[in-house]
Amino acid sequence: MKHLTKIWLHSGRMLLLLSLLFLTFSLPAQNADSVSYPNFKVDGTLKNKFERASDTGLSRFSVRNSRIGIKGNINAYTSYRAQVELSNEGKFYLLDVCGTLKPVDGLSLTFGQTSIPLFNNYIVSPSEMIFANRAFLGKYFLSTRDLGANGKYSFDAGTIPVIIETGLYNGNTINNPVWKKSLAYGGRVVLGTMKGLRFSAKAYNYPNNDSTHFVFYGADLRYEAKNWKVETEIMQKKSKTIDNKDMLSYYLQGAWNIPIRTRMFEFIRPAIRWDAIDERRNEAGFDVNRFTAGIGFGFNEKKFSSILRFDYEWYFVNNEMQIFSKNAEMASNKSTIELLFTF
Repeated sequence: MKHLTKIWLHSGRMLLLLSLLFLTFSLPAQNADSVSYPNFKVDGTLKNKFERASDTGLSRFSVRNSRIGIKGNINAYTSYRAQVELSNEGKFYLLDVCGTLKPVDGLSLTFGQTSIPLFNNYIVSPSEMIFANRAFLGKYFLSTRDLGANGKYSFDAGTIPVIIETGLYNGNTINNPVWKKSLAYGGRVVLGTMKGLRFSAKAYNYPNNDSTHFVFYGADLRYEAKNWKVETEIMQKKSKTIDNKDMLSYYLQGAWNIPIRTRMFEFIRPAIRWDAIDERRNEAGFDVNRFTAGIGFGFNEKKFSSILRFDYEWYFVNNEMQIFSKNAEMASNKSTIELLFTF
């Protein structure tokens, strides 16, 4: 019976994927100048990797992400989003399932399973990252989604675009609608846009259970020009119980797009990153530092994009940390080859 259930789940996922792809390519293109309702768009990410750990000499292939989603508008004031992960290292996840109301210009109210106002998409979203692996603070601090409600208001303060975002959530990450006495909540303020100078500050209170209660604080700064960008962020994870440790992490990263013209690629993207993570806090230096260097070869079309990425990570371990204890490869110097498709 268990074997039949697995077969049924796998068949259902494949049917969903094929149905969404069929609808995407069978519907006529919509005229951008005359929006009709309801409408929808299918998007997806396929991320395949090969990794080799230098310290242990072991290698592996993996399908790191295979996401497919649908989003659209019911009318000018309501929209929706649904996204699933078909295989995240072999596991299926329901990611986004939410609806959004837009009662006035600049204001949106989202209900359902959605992102929390803590992480930047370019650090945690596979389609927007400039490295194969996430920065430490995007991987080891907290899940990027939860069940709850989110409000966002956008306006201009003089010549500066401003976004104020707040949210109230179950505080138990995704796919688990538990009853809670104390809900998680948080918010952030963003100044600027993704082009040019952008700054944000955020805080998030996460009471999960009697032994797990964290408060997060963070701030980030980035600048993006036509062909290059630089980004930095710092985040603190403070435990409110004696059962867990505090954590501090930061990163500084940058990338440069060099236009080229070949049959397969239209740009080369060299990138570097330095990030660190620490849980001692009362001693000098961070427990683990990492330097990452990479180069990507990609193209961008109207509906599709791809990048073939080569990364190498150097780890500098000053103190052993529990988060890296799953296997010796986690904190090993490693090389990665990644092929990423987005549509």
